[in-house]
Amino acid sequence: MSDSSRSRAALADSGMNSAAAFSPLYQQIKSLLVKSLDAGEWKPGESIPSEIELAARFQVSQGTVRKAIDELASQNILLRRQGKGTFVATHLEPRVRFRFLRLAPTEGEPEPALSRVLDCRRIRANADIARALEIKSGDPVVAIRRVLSFSGVPTVIDDIYLPGNLFKGLTADLLNDYSGPLYGLFESEFGINMVRAEEKLRAVAAPHDIAQALGLVASIPLLCVERISFTYGNRPVELRIGHYVTNEYYYRNSLN
Repeated sequence: MSDSSRSRAALADSGMNSAAAFSPLYQQIKSLLVKSLDAGEWKPGESIPSEIELAARFQVSQGTVRKAIDELASQNILLRRQGKGTFVATHLEPRVRFRFLRLAPTEGEPEPALSRVLDCRRIRANADIARALEIKSGDPVVAIRRVLSFSGVPTVIDDIYLPGNLFKGLTADLLNDYSGPLYGLFESEFGINMVRAEEKLRAVAAPHDIAQALGLVASIPLLCVERISFTYGNRPVELRIGHYVTNEYYYRNSLN
């Protein structure tokens, strides 16, 4: 049997479907690595097997494995550490823990935000929430409202919606007692790792309740950011609607 035939057989044994088999070999290996991450074979912060071990496992070349890992590293799903190996990215890692927080001051260095939960309860998903999270209308969701303050000044109101079946036991006390990034809590307590997000931005007049929570005059202009965050396999696991005061801040982004 040729090397390519052995590779195809190994990929088939690993559960790769026929449609995926038409993609480049390194993309197939990438998909299998993500599948293992999704199954919890390697936890956030843990090292994955070496390229040599993975090449033997999938019966492909080490170069093919390296290319798959390089792409996952570029997406912040894996982290390479010189001389130590490759690790599953974690939101507790200093260099990535705040990569989803895009607000930056117009002057000076960014400061850590102080998070305070205003409300946390279980509700039934309406049509918009269900569509965003790809669940059924009426399914249970955890609804969180929190305020982020910078230098003691309330700056962001986040309304967060999470599938109830994935976040059982999530309470306001648990959220307020946790001092790290919110995605770090989701990762460590519930096994949900947010790996990417899609956002829509627009300017809005502050709704009365949002303005009140931020200590502002009603209808003042705010930046509204609607985010859907995904875990492995492009599964949406969070809908977040944030209202931002941007008098002294801007929303930063980078385009590749």
